[in-house]
This record gives sequence, structure tokens and C-alpha cells, in this order.
Amino acid sequence: MPSNIGNLAQKVTIDARPKLASEVDFSLIRYAQCWEDADILLEALDIQPGDNCLAIASSGDNALAMLSKSPERVVALDLSHAQLACLELRVAAYSALTHTELLELMGSIPSNRRNELYQKCRKQLTPLVKNYWDSQSTAIESGIGSIGKFEQYFSMFRDSILPLVHSRSRVEKLLQNRTPKDRRTFYQKEWNTLRWRLMFQFFFSRFVMGRLGRDTRFFRYVEGSVAARILQRAQYALTELDPMQNPYLQWILQGRHSHALPYALRPENFDAIRNNLHRIEWHCLSVEEYLQHVGQNAFDKYNLSDIFEYMSEDQYENLLKVLVQAGRKKGRLAYWNMLVPRSRPVSMEESLRPLTSLSQELFKQDKAFFYSAFVLEEII
Repeated sequence: MPSNIGNLAQKVTIDARPKLASEVDFSLIRYAQCWEDADILLEALDIQPGDNCLAIASSGDNALAMLSKSPERVVALDLSHAQLACLELRVAAYSALTHTELLELMGSIPSNRRNELYQKCRKQLTPLVKNYWDSQSTAIESGIGSIGKFEQYFSMFRDSILPLVHSRSRVEKLLQNRTPKDRRTFYQKEWNTLRWRLMFQFFFSRFVMGRLGRDTRFFRYVEGSVAARILQRAQYALTELDPMQNPYLQWILQGRHSHALPYALRPENFDAIRNNLHRIEWHCLSVEEYLQHVGQNAFDKYNLSDIFEYMSEDQYENLLKVLVQAGRKKGRLAYWNMLVPRSRPVSMEESLRPLTSLSQELFKQDKAFFYSAFVLEEII
């Protein structure tokens, strides 16, 4: 079951706190990994040494990936103390472990010593976070990248649902190296069965995903079929993109990283992240709460995950104005749409410019395939 971190919860009573904070349970780890492709994020933001960056923390992977570009600082924000506990443990792991040990602790590769590795990290944790992880030895032993609600949803899919549709050997066959033409042929002839489509329509429906994977309130502004949109994107990932180079797909299907790693876990990025750990800070605050105190010209780059997915159009536009006010000229905002379309409104055309060609080109490469759009905008 997803880990609960209620003992870290603190009440924050600020007018800027979004309504969602009082409606959704943020005491559990919803995402034990970042399910957004850091490769396209970093290319889009073009972070330079000296940049000040703001990121949605989630589990911390992409905020840490941003450190590899040597910005002046990265401020990671989240409404959930549980998610920030994931980030804090990762920071300790990059500092205390070797690269191989980090992969073991995450669950990317097999290990029978994850709690031993945790002990190496433990002394660097703050008391509340240390107390929490001390109580989670079973979760740690399974790999800290597997213990979120979303990851448990995929685990159920992988262990109980997918075997009813495709055998393990066929899954392994899917992940073999092929040309795009051969991938399309394999998909149509061997993978895209009626059973696959029916299963997908059920398991990735709004109802099932809301109950088992995400909170139902996250779908408040979604219209149309959730499963149909995700199925279309899944087909793209299985045919037009290379499954052998897709760590997100491999984790969903195999529960580990078999052939590829996400950006923050690749060996070539390990030292760059480790050497810049002093540049990251994190706070259990909403973006609105944090920005009301920073003034103007504070940030160059924003990694906003898919936070606008959960907002009405008015809420989205209001926050966008605050982000622009706190940003610097030529600063960039990157964010994803999963099921709710959000992009710069016409009313802000004099302060924010869409970088449409670049964002669309990057979206074609997006290995985290369940999103419907990747948005990149520049402050004028």
C-alpha cells in the first residue's frame, strides 16, 4: 500500500493556499517517482549557470535533474510533506551512496540490502523525516521508487491485469530492439488485441484511475474519455518511440529499469547532481503561497509539472500572472497537460509568449507518454 506520512503533516493557514489542499489527502506518497520526462524538460528550460529555478517537487527526481545544469538555486515546492520526504531521502542518497547503491535503493536494479543502504543516508535526514523512514523498513526494502500510490496502481496493472492479456514473454518481446516499421507491425499483429483494448478501457478509466491511481478530484476539469486518450498515447509510445529507451514504460511493464534510466539516475549525471546538492531547497507550500513573498524578477525557469490540470481556467490564469510577475524577462515556464488543456490565454499575450514549435517538437520525444501536451512559454 502507498506509504502514509501523517506524522509529518502540519497545518498551513494562508489565504493563498489552494482549495485542493483541503480536499485531497496529501499525507500519503502519491508519486514515488517523477512521471515527467526530464530530458525534454531540461532541453525546454535551457537552464544556465546562475539561473534561479522553481520546481514542483513531487518525489524530487526532476528538481534534482535541474541541478545538473548548475543553476544558482532550485526551490522545490509541494503541498505534501510525504513528497518532500521522498526528496529529502534522495538528497541524502546522492550524498552518501555510490551511483550503483542509489539505483539499488530506488529499486531500479535488484538488491537485498536496501535497508542497509538507507542506514548510510539516515544521519543526513531531519528528525521528522528520519522518524518516518525508520518506520518504513518494508517499504524501503521494496525500493523507494515503488511505494507511491501511483506506482502501486501500475504494480496492480503489471501483476494482476496485464498477465490476463499478454504473457511475460510477449512483454519481453515488446521491449526488444526494433525499427519503427517493425514496432508498428508488432503492435498491430501481436499487441493490439481486442482483450488489450477492452482491458485498457477499464483499467485506465476515470473511475478506476481515480480510485486506485490518482485522486478523483484531480479529474474535476476533465472532459471526454480518459482511457481513450491514454490508449492513443500508449500506442505512440510503443510504436513511434523506442521501448528499449523508455524507462517509464519499462517500469510500468517490469517494475524496474531494465534497459534505460530516467535522466536523474543516469551515471553520467550523478556527479553533477551530487556536486550541486547545496543549491536545492524545499518547502511545504503551494506555488501561490511561496510567490506572494518573493517579489518581482525572482526566477528564470519554472518546472510546473502538471499543476494546472487541477485548476479552473480562472485559477490557472491568476496563477500564471503571479508566475510572470515573479519571473524575469526571457524566463521560461514548462508544464504538461494530461487531460485538461491549459495554455497561455489571449489576455496575457503581451506578457507571455508560447514557444510552440520547440514545445511540439519536444513533445514528440516525450517518453512519459500519458500526457496530451507539453507547453513551453517565455516571459516577455
